[in-house]
Amino acid sequence: MAHRLLHGTLHATILEADDLTNPDRATGGAPQIFRRFVEGFEETIGRGKGSTQLYATVDLGKARVGRTRVIAGDPVNPRWYEDFHIYCAHFAADVVFTVKAAQPIGATLIGRAYLPVRELLDAGGREIERRLDVLDPSKKKIHHGPTIHVRLRFCDVAANPREWGAGLGGARHPGVPYTFFSQRPGCRVTLYQDAHTPDAFAPRIPLSGGRTYQQGRCWEDVFDAISDARHLIYVTGWSVYTEITLIRDGSRPRPGGDATLGELLKRKASEGVRVLMLVWDDRTSVESLGMTWGYMGTHDAETAEYFRGTDVQCVLCPRNPDIGRSAVMGLQTAYMISHHQKIIAVDHDMPVRGGSSRRRIVSFVGGLDLCDGRYDTQFHSLFRTMDTAHHKDFHQPNFVDTSITKGGPREPWHDIHAKIEGPAAWDILYNFEQRWRKQGVPVHRRRCELRLS
Repeated sequence: MAHRLLHGTLHATILEADDLTNPDRATGGAPQIFRRFVEGFEETIGRGKGSTQLYATVDLGKARVGRTRVIAGDPVNPRWYEDFHIYCAHFAADVVFTVKAAQPIGATLIGRAYLPVRELLDAGGREIERRLDVLDPSKKKIHHGPTIHVRLRFCDVAANPREWGAGLGGARHPGVPYTFFSQRPGCRVTLYQDAHTPDAFAPRIPLSGGRTYQQGRCWEDVFDAISDARHLIYVTGWSVYTEITLIRDGSRPRPGGDATLGELLKRKASEGVRVLMLVWDDRTSVESLGMTWGYMGTHDAETAEYFRGTDVQCVLCPRNPDIGRSAVMGLQTAYMISHHQKIIAVDHDMPVRGGSSRRRIVSFVGGLDLCDGRYDTQFHSLFRTMDTAHHKDFHQPNFVDTSITKGGPREPWHDIHAKIEGPAAWDILYNFEQRWRKQGVPVHRRRCELRLS
């Protein structure tokens, strides 16, 4: 069958499958009741293969564009009811739905179902609902006649010029569709380049109303936000190192600016501020074996030990695989994929001061971790700052023999970050709360909602 171009948005729903058989099990073709009983019994006693764990995928040509969660406990009639919104530009003859049974290593193919791309294109944007036959690898019907129930609708770019290639379309643009957090109006974003901007870096830039552009200084603003917090400080990071200092520009001092990040967070926690931290757990740092360094040098074990027994609640979070992934993929995820999120959410005073006790949420998000090697300016000096801003923060992982005593060079660091104010700052706070409930160890799982009045 000829390949056709699908360029647009494919809306696909995988509802359920019926009358599936597992060729990898002796009971695969037995009556449904017997199969459920045998698998349930194996699962209970922990012997045999246990419950069949079924999932389905969506493929366009050789590209996998969708995958359901794993369903266990129903080897015959799994019900996923999952929606996919797939942006595609693929040549394909069919939309292929594959049903598999997850195994500790790899997966067992149950069968595949095919919907011709031609039908999608001929539908002209109308929804198609089908019960497709699940076929064997030779595209022949399987005994018992298993099927998969799907629903699809394809929106071609040519039929939707307002959604494709037309830009934002004005201030009332609703934002990117199908996102977990929708676009929020009424927000303010402060953009940063690098952790610090010296006074001498940028020329005077006039703005309307007689104002001048004020350069953002990321770590100064982070220090001020943490220092100002009265109720909460929430931090996530690929790495959070307690020994760094946020204030290093001698021409712009802050009261208490010589404190390390660890000292600052402990001080705020001792004042009654709720300080919660989710730091990626590098599996190569094994504290019980004395291997606190870790392959990635994130200091995660050192950070956890630093806050142990204090009022700061610091939880190390490994990157665990999705439920149902194979053992090999689980190891690959745990050891090769990290939590790379870097956010800070704090309560802050209102933008207009006037004696009000009301507070708001201010959040930071972007590419700068609160760790060693990240403090830099737009000059990115390799040598000149080693006895000033970087005399306690020499970082150079690219050359083994370099050190500050040997004269460097240090590794320069260029990255971007942002401060978010307004409704979107609350979304970042909610994201932290959701992760805390999922990933905080049981002793730490407690409600972290806060009413700011």
